[in-house]
Amino acid sequence: MRELYLGQVLTMAEPMYAEAVLVEDGVIRAVGRGAELKKMGGGCKEIQFQGTLMPGFIDAHSHFSQMAYACLQASLNGTQSVEEICQRVKEFLLETKPAPGTWVQARDYDHNQLPGGKHPTLEQLDAMAPGYPLVIHHKSGHMGLMNTMALEALGITPETPVPEGGRIEVKEGKLTGYLEENAFIACLKQIPSPDPKDLLEVFGKAQEKYAAHGITTMQDGMVVKEMFPLYHMLLEQKLLKLDLVAYPSPDCYEKAMEEFGCLPPQAHLRIGGVKIFLDGSPQGRTAWMRTPYMGEREYCGYGTMSDEQVLEAMEFAWAHKTQLLCHCNGDGAAEQFLRCLEQAENKHPELAQLRPVIIHGQLLGLDQLERVKKLGAVVSFFVAHVYHWGDTHIRNFGLERAAQISPVHSALQWGIPVTFHQDAPVIQPDMLETVWCAANRMTRQGVHLGAQECVSVREGLRAVTAGAAYQYFWEERLGTIEPGKQADFVLLSENPLDIPKEKLREIQVAATFKDGKIIWPKG
Repeated sequence: MRELYLGQVLTMAEPMYAEAVLVEDGVIRAVGRGAELKKMGGGCKEIQFQGTLMPGFIDAHSHFSQMAYACLQASLNGTQSVEEICQRVKEFLLETKPAPGTWVQARDYDHNQLPGGKHPTLEQLDAMAPGYPLVIHHKSGHMGLMNTMALEALGITPETPVPEGGRIEVKEGKLTGYLEENAFIACLKQIPSPDPKDLLEVFGKAQEKYAAHGITTMQDGMVVKEMFPLYHMLLEQKLLKLDLVAYPSPDCYEKAMEEFGCLPPQAHLRIGGVKIFLDGSPQGRTAWMRTPYMGEREYCGYGTMSDEQVLEAMEFAWAHKTQLLCHCNGDGAAEQFLRCLEQAENKHPELAQLRPVIIHGQLLGLDQLERVKKLGAVVSFFVAHVYHWGDTHIRNFGLERAAQISPVHSALQWGIPVTFHQDAPVIQPDMLETVWCAANRMTRQGVHLGAQECVSVREGLRAVTAGAAYQYFWEERLGTIEPGKQADFVLLSENPLDIPKEKLREIQVAATFKDGKIIWPKG
């Protein structure tokens, strides 16, 4: 099958623009002038389009499976009071009518938006869903709440041993229902899985959300062995239409490779490496900092792994010749990562060739960038934090330090490979909003936060196309519209390089193409 795409093409390569793209069997055969390519593609199907065609967006970090699970949970996004949270949960119960005793989950509350910045109490949680074990996920994904019925079902008491790098809050000898980091994650693993039929439906919905935002490659950024049956189900049903790159934890990487490591390209599933995380969330005040949070004399957040464990993970990545993704939000966590990576690379200099990735890099220090470059790391910035939580960061770190979050411009000045992500489902996988954030650096309350770290729209677009392809070792097949690469495209309503950067969020995704076939919108 041969198709000739005719219209304005933004190649993200040199030359930057073209009039036509010739595609054959899902591969780009030629790019150039319309008249010339018409002669080459005699008899092929011509596709005239309005708007601007550019390379499909590449998700540098998210949690595809959690995006799916979110479709089965009550949304608390935007809630600004405990009463509103309670109302959302009750509406969810009325709509879904779960059987008594069934686990109920809600997500995306943000205590920073609640009066006094306080989490709901255990008494308030118990009043929200009587007769149901209730779990509420914080918007950051790093902490959460459980009512009494959920705590009892999991056997959690004030005396329950707390995993290293986590916390179960106890006040005056009583549980409050609040858990964070490794303690919360360990509890989530014990919750029963939903019905497989329901999961198939919501995985399809999640994939469509990525496609609707012009994304052609997705990520599942922390896979545990409990998820393997879901992956087999996705493969058996041939549900994956977009490419999915999965990063298991080191303890199940070998099993993941055994079960999913040799799949053909048309399966759309690849194991990309391993994932670890070294700290928590800056808006949740669990990110590991080198200096105390505002209002604290000593508290700097905390790490979730020892140096010995981090070095063991790096040795593992080296032994298996696979990439390591490492969650680092605070500069304290980044310091640990760089310290350990330097030790590992002194022993194995070629480790840098595996392109280790700092995920988030929210509070990566400007003084740390030289070592990031020297050690060959990639930084995938969650730059949309500037808009979504910039005002919270000002409260947590002060204006001067908050203005340095996501130092994208400085990283590019050092020649560090940079990508962007949304950590979905923390926020929606909206690449255009993310590029808008990077180019404008405006908070929700209108603070121009760190103008010195703004980047051009072209640099922002590169971070979600060619830059992300480099992160995945796919620079020869993705990221630009050039001969020999996959025909993965997004069609935009306008050219993002032709409009004021303030209007980037107004651009619409008109269509998404995978291997030369339109996959969104359907029909």
